[in-house]
Amino acid sequence: MTDSNKKLIVVWSSGDREIALKMVFMYTLNSKLNKWWDDITLIIWGPSSNLLSQDCELQEYISKIKRAGIVIEACKACTDMYGVSDKLKQLGVDVKYIGETFTAYIMEGRKIITF
Repeated sequence: MTDSNKKLIVVWSSGDREIALKMVFMYTLNSKLNKWWDDITLIIWGPSSNLLSQDCELQEYISKIKRAGIVIEACKACTDMYGVSDKLKQLGVDVKYIGETFTAYIMEGRKIITF
């Protein structure tokens, strides 16, 4: 596998709490803990940013994911629309305009999964 094939981008856009807990977070964290991927970035995009800002259990899980060494980014345009940019920054999320960054990830050949 080339280096870019060992890098995973997980795009979490769903506002569904069960998807966050039972799919996105579980797979993302286990991927890191079990070394399935060398480099993992979780991107919070769209309704998921609003859900995260309101849910204490999801916030605790995000802290666990971050402590495991997973990079967590969020779309600033989305977080601004929901008025939650500051809240996500307080959680240690790198809030930024994500379009150009995401395009670079694609061009780099990273693997991408979406929820």
